[in-house]
Amino acid sequence: MDRLACVSVSAFPLQLLLRRHPEWAAYPVAVVGEDRPQGVILWVNDKARQAGVLSGLRYAAALSLARDLRAGVVPAEEVEEEVAALTERLLRFTPDVEPAPEEPGVFWLNAAGLSRLYASLEAWARSISADLEEAGFRASMVVGFTRFGTYAMARAGEGRVVFEDPAQERAAAEQVRLDRLNLDPGFRDTLAKLGVRSVGALLSLPAGGLLGRFGPEVYRLYQLAAGELWTPLQPHLAEEPIRKALVLDDPETDLARLLFLIKGLFHPLLAALLVRGEALRELALRLRLEGTGWREEPVRPAAPTLDPTQVLELVRLRLEVIELSAGVIELELTARGVPATREQLGLVAAPPRRDLAAADWALARLRAEFGSEAVVRARLSDGHLPEASFVWEPLERIEPPKPRHVALRTLVRRIFTTPVSLPPRPRDLRSGGWLVGGREDGLVTRLHGPYILSGAWWTREVHREYYFAETRRGDLLWIYHDRDRRRWFLHGRVE
Repeated sequence: MDRLACVSVSAFPLQLLLRRHPEWAAYPVAVVGEDRPQGVILWVNDKARQAGVLSGLRYAAALSLARDLRAGVVPAEEVEEEVAALTERLLRFTPDVEPAPEEPGVFWLNAAGLSRLYASLEAWARSISADLEEAGFRASMVVGFTRFGTYAMARAGEGRVVFEDPAQERAAAEQVRLDRLNLDPGFRDTLAKLGVRSVGALLSLPAGGLLGRFGPEVYRLYQLAAGELWTPLQPHLAEEPIRKALVLDDPETDLARLLFLIKGLFHPLLAALLVRGEALRELALRLRLEGTGWREEPVRPAAPTLDPTQVLELVRLRLEVIELSAGVIELELTARGVPATREQLGLVAAPPRRDLAAADWALARLRAEFGSEAVVRARLSDGHLPEASFVWEPLERIEPPKPRHVALRTLVRRIFTTPVSLPPRPRDLRSGGWLVGGREDGLVTRLHGPYILSGAWWTREVHREYYFAETRRGDLLWIYHDRDRRRWFLHGRVE
């Protein structure tokens, strides 16, 4: 039988969070779905589990169980990028790697035909485990014969296991507890009430009853565990990036000549992408400097494109802002593409009334010159305090406007990034006057409020009394009194 292996990086999002914050290793740690008190706990480490923090709890409830709990959000985009990076890493040990689509951190590997490269399958597994440990991941690896058997044993614990025959693998897999597998919690808890807590106990149940009561997904799990359903390995097919390189006779420092050389390399790259039916998503420009080594500068257009003028303009802007410590002795361009649209491949598209592509191009130029964080937009988020009710996120492209007809123009409350400290309020506004917005606004003549905002007891309790302050000139200012700090602050203007 062909040999198959399974690698399981346990609690993959949690390991990514701990790799981002290694100082948290000594504390209870959890991954939450949202960075707010009502965010749901998704993953926890052993210290958090010992304190009673379990997945499914709210963050505020978890803090009441573990006051020193550390928590963070791991975006899905980061998980996908790390899965892709691990897939590329595992491809160095076998030509066929299949990442589990619904369970990040689980990979199946083809373990056949490696006898000429490794002394044994144990040596092969040891090399992979050492490589993953070097990358900062704790993982278990099982070499066996079936997809389910290797998966169940890999999820059961950490370490390396190599089975010599299928019967040994099947016997070990039947001892695995169901709570170690990625099962629906309702199905798992129902079986636990019936005393079914292991794979072997699940196999003792009638298959027809499982299908009728729990549906096709549970029945498919039964068939996999029983060996009645065989799914071939579906390896990740990675296309080699298109790369062009040029070694220079003499070190080059002139920007115009460098651009000319880059242009000569870039056009064949773009033609190769077109043959694949792809558009350029990212261009990696690598410069080898005399005596100092390689330097990489990524260039990314606003949207995948086949227009060489746009990309070379971004390259020029990027080269103008970087400082080269020595002359360039070698150039290397690597193009990464995505499937091109029909319009990009030559079909005529009707020109839009507003050229959003030109706007995206302008944003791409700003990012190339000032960095990827130069263009951002505000996005609403769930936050208790006004300044936490929105976050800044990178703006990749301009979206078409969606205006609505309104009979009365809505007032806009413009919030300051940092509240401005104000002088103490007089006991009677008529007695001394209160200068809040500046001399051009005039003195405050009337206050509307208070509108009390209090809470945030889960971090540091806040109590604010907000007012709308009318000035003599007719402006409307948004101010508040911080009861804990005993000070007044200007938080924004209403326009």
